[in-house]
Amino acid sequence: MSKLTLAVSIIASCFLFSCGAEESSNSKPIQTQDEKTEAGDPPVNTKPEFDPAKDAADVPAGPLTGISFNEYAHDFGVMDEGDAVTHYFEFTNTGAEPLILDKCKGSCGCTVPQCPKEPIAPGATGKIEVKFNSKGKKNKQTKKVTVTANTDPAQTILTITADVTPAAPAASPVK
Repeated sequence: MSKLTLAVSIIASCFLFSCGAEESSNSKPIQTQDEKTEAGDPPVNTKPEFDPAKDAADVPAGPLTGISFNEYAHDFGVMDEGDAVTHYFEFTNTGAEPLILDKCKGSCGCTVPQCPKEPIAPGATGKIEVKFNSKGKKNKQTKKVTVTANTDPAQTILTITADVTPAAPAASPVK
């Protein structure tokens, strides 16, 4: 064994064995899911592993409240391609805490929602404005608006639909 390999082995061993070598008399060993104590008690460490991507998205900041919409879907009916229309989804804070609408996002650039910026008091109502621009859209259209708030569940889905009549093709110039 070369001197370099021996030195690396000694240093690695020091790091590996130094962690946890000085265990206090008050600390209890961590048990895994499969281990049980002699008395048949459940395992000490039963919390599932932390998943930052999942847990950060599922945990809203602050206290939770409730939201109820007068309608969760709106049909604009038949419209011509290129028309722009607006609908207001009305809602009520059904919980005991102020309702904070964190984000309103349309499923595509043709659907633009606007959420109130200020907190909605318990029992109070509010509106979410949703604009739909049918430019470049043809036939049956279904778009979603995702509302993220301090509610459980954190996201509410609103839906708009329209039947867009295609614009007549532009006449080509006569030569």
